[in-house]
Amino acid sequence: MAILSKEEAQAILKKALAYSKADECELTLTGNVGGNIRYANNEVSTSGTEENVALSVESRFGKRSGVATINEFDDKSLEKVIRRSEEIAKLAPESPEYVPMLGAQKYITTKELFDSTAKIDPAYRADAAAKSIAAATAKDLEAAGFLEHYTSFLAKMNSKGLVAYHPSTEVDFSVTMRTKDGTGSGYVTQDFSDVSKLDTGKASAIAAKKAADSRNAKALEPGKYTVILEPAASIDLLQGMFRGLDQRGAEEGRSFLSKAGGKTKLGEKLVDERITVYSDPSNPEIPGAPFAGDGRPREKTTWIEKGVVKNLSNSLYWAQKTGAKSVPGGGGMIMEGGNQSVEDMIKSTKRGILVTRLWYIRSVDPQTLLYTGLTRDGTFYIENGKIMYPVKNFRFNESPIIMLNNLEALGKPQRISGNLIPPMKVRDFTFTSLSDAV
Repeated sequence: MAILSKEEAQAILKKALAYSKADECELTLTGNVGGNIRYANNEVSTSGTEENVALSVESRFGKRSGVATINEFDDKSLEKVIRRSEEIAKLAPESPEYVPMLGAQKYITTKELFDSTAKIDPAYRADAAAKSIAAATAKDLEAAGFLEHYTSFLAKMNSKGLVAYHPSTEVDFSVTMRTKDGTGSGYVTQDFSDVSKLDTGKASAIAAKKAADSRNAKALEPGKYTVILEPAASIDLLQGMFRGLDQRGAEEGRSFLSKAGGKTKLGEKLVDERITVYSDPSNPEIPGAPFAGDGRPREKTTWIEKGVVKNLSNSLYWAQKTGAKSVPGGGGMIMEGGNQSVEDMIKSTKRGILVTRLWYIRSVDPQTLLYTGLTRDGTFYIENGKIMYPVKNFRFNESPIIMLNNLEALGKPQRISGNLIPPMKVRDFTFTSLSDAV
């Protein structure tokens, strides 16, 4: 029962909504079917599947709200969960940020459901792991990897006339390769809506080469360097910036976009003019739901255009309070890039460092978006357009805002963690100390 069609989901929602006696009632029905496989030391350690369907009900009386959930869908259970949410609502205090539920909405059509991914079975998972392990044994390495996939749906309905339904699929793969002497490590991660785009053997060969090439790294003095960041190395820094494109946080003085007197940097130039960032749920590479969690329609939204902040997301309450345009957040981000490959960037670098991945990232200063963390799984010294040798990993202190103002080049965007992010070449990236991490 885990994956329900639009008609099946709406039948359950209509039946449940008919039991409501609240002033307002909204129901959210979700379900997923998924599987995974994990391996380490070139052997599969676990494999499994999961299924789940759940109904969440929010009932409101005036400005009071109560929520209850259930995963049984017979008539008695549906009435039970409605009554329970109503009981909770009557006991709850009034919400100071109450806004009425949305009425009927119009949504664009997006395609995030792919049969190729929905049909993944244990045989596919076993073969995917075998190809990855084969890439490791071919270079006398040890692989530790994880593949998981989901087919999901999200359906909403409320007493004001809102009706929404969206199905989706996703597959995520990552693997770390290590040399047997423990001195070299490589990593790769890929995710897709359509699993036909995933080749675990080819992806693992990239990680294997990184591991073999990073043996016996040399120490390099910390300092400011020109760096070439692969998408896996920059995404966690950039996601911190993406999440901060929020109107309320900026107006309340809690953000890198805040200015004195409750003003914000909306409309101001923030980063290099080559930076344009937008979201688009209909993008074929990173498709998404055409509606946000609160039911607001999602459409293509430009957040940063040629370095200038163009939009900030907000909640329904904050949009109403401030009279601002309602702009839902969430969804994958697309950063425009160029046509250069990582190899092209290396050839144009006189002296610099290639970074495969950043990890253990922690916030230092939210007002400037300063982060600290470590490089990992393949860090290499570049001189006169060539990779010369592997170097020991560094701790860094850097802000994505500073990073995107020190931009030298952008490559072709690649999907990473549900976003499209280009490799980038950045000058004066700050490495503060060495790390013994591999």
